[in-house]
Amino acid sequence: MYFGVPLHELGWLFLLILGGSMVTGLLAGLFGIGGGGIIVPILYEVFGVLGVPADVRLQLCVGTSILIIVPTNIRSFLAHRRRGAVLMDVVRVWAVPAVLGVAVGAIIAAFAPATVLKIAFIVIAGTISAKLLFGRDSWRLGAGLPGRIGMGIYGFIVGLAASLMGISGGSLSNMILTLYGTPIHRAVATSAGLGVPITIAGALGYMVAGLPHQAEMPPLSIGFVSFIGVAVMAPISSFIAPYGARLAHHLPSRSLEIGFGIFLMLVSARFVASMIWST
Repeated sequence: MYFGVPLHELGWLFLLILGGSMVTGLLAGLFGIGGGGIIVPILYEVFGVLGVPADVRLQLCVGTSILIIVPTNIRSFLAHRRRGAVLMDVVRVWAVPAVLGVAVGAIIAAFAPATVLKIAFIVIAGTISAKLLFGRDSWRLGAGLPGRIGMGIYGFIVGLAASLMGISGGSLSNMILTLYGTPIHRAVATSAGLGVPITIAGALGYMVAGLPHQAEMPPLSIGFVSFIGVAVMAPISSFIAPYGARLAHHLPSRSLEIGFGIFLMLVSARFVASMIWST
């Protein structure tokens, strides 16, 4: 027994986390995302088995996910930048409004019930999944990116969504960039760059937001961030990320897009079911 949990259950959970970490790193490099769409549902099951109260469990998953994907995002960004694919002017325009969006998301996490985060995850993941599964390369919102005000609004939305869902925002920024005609490899690389300030700000925000709930958190946690989860997942996903970046520049990614889209749909269904069962 460990923290009241049978060792064989912890063994299976460790293997689940290990596999999730590898997939997270691969997707981070391949799509310019942090992989929070995979980390959050895995941690949700892990922290459930460990007895974390339901009213703060999802907040803990989101905060831990954001810190886990900080090094993954940094390595993915550096790998893409070495290839000269990052649109740094876009990253600079989006960075400040994205961080403001992250701050608003952390405040919501501190005061809103877990149901709010579940709904946000379902809506955001469902939108991303629909684009991955049914979107076409010909879909366009414009021939070029909008002006500073429009970009600022997009940046805020990406940061807010990332903070509420526990992701780097790469899936959304990818979608926005490609809808304005940005080539997919540049969109992936730029999304990885934007994920760096988003995840750093998000991790700090969730630490502070969770301090009033410290007594409900598992050992070795600061606010809504579990450093046990970080210690297990971050090194593996960070190590794998550059290999995903290499694949992004050499392989067609449609099959993985479909797989990731289906995964997000299944996760959304899982959270819908948990909301129904809790009522």
